[in-house]
Amino acid sequence: MFKVVERSMIVPNVHLLTIEASEVAQAARPGNFIILRPDEQGERIPLTIADWDVSAGTVTSLFVQVGASTAKLARLKAGDTIPTFAGPLGNETEIAKFGTVVLVGGCYGIGAIYPIARALKAAGNRVFALIEARSSFALYWEDRLKTVCERVLVISRDGSRGYKGHVTRLAEILATEKIKPDRLIAYGCTYQMMEVSRQTKPLGIKTIVSMNPIMIDGTGMCGVCRLTVAGETKFACVDGPEFDGHEVDWEEFLARRESYNAEEVEPLHRSGSCSHF
Repeated sequence: MFKVVERSMIVPNVHLLTIEASEVAQAARPGNFIILRPDEQGERIPLTIADWDVSAGTVTSLFVQVGASTAKLARLKAGDTIPTFAGPLGNETEIAKFGTVVLVGGCYGIGAIYPIARALKAAGNRVFALIEARSSFALYWEDRLKTVCERVLVISRDGSRGYKGHVTRLAEILATEKIKPDRLIAYGCTYQMMEVSRQTKPLGIKTIVSMNPIMIDGTGMCGVCRLTVAGETKFACVDGPEFDGHEVDWEEFLARRESYNAEEVEPLHRSGSCSHF
């Protein structure tokens, strides 16, 4: 069993989860993910590693409460235990001296880009972050990102902070800020990563996205997380989770993401566990 050190809602519907797992903490690298189960009857849930502390033996991830399984996670308290915490899984982010790198994060991805930014800065890059949310109240970890980024830019859909709108304005924002990335990395919802890839393709900016669809096994045995990249079938868990966003078949991926909506959302509403903010 793995001990819960902290579980807190840091902004509406986004939760921070820190687990005591010393072996995972020692091996964790930027871009890795873990698979956990909230209880013995729970499904396996993939979460990107947002931070780790080797001395304390802890691993931190962010998750969004959207279905029955994440609702179980959201009810955990410090001192509780969970039966499964496997990792680190997936290939780590390529870290090298690229020049100027822009990291785009939304939702859980704001936390997920933090260790990548930290490693890229240590490798000698100029690192910028662009974080987006529907409103200023949904932003978090901005101060933490500022410690490893040259600048942190903000997009809010209601205009309450930074630029108003969505990542559809990415090309415009890069031009306005006079930032010319040699590489861009995006972590967030499917639509965000797809739109970022569409914005950067005409600009010729190498764009990396983290494809974390529904996973069950997490080690390439089940095939649930397959997707098409550059015309070839890949498994997000073992071939990724990061891929070139310009090579992903986004339409196919969107269709696969919707396959299990009923199984996740309907039990949540029947159980009365749905939270409203």
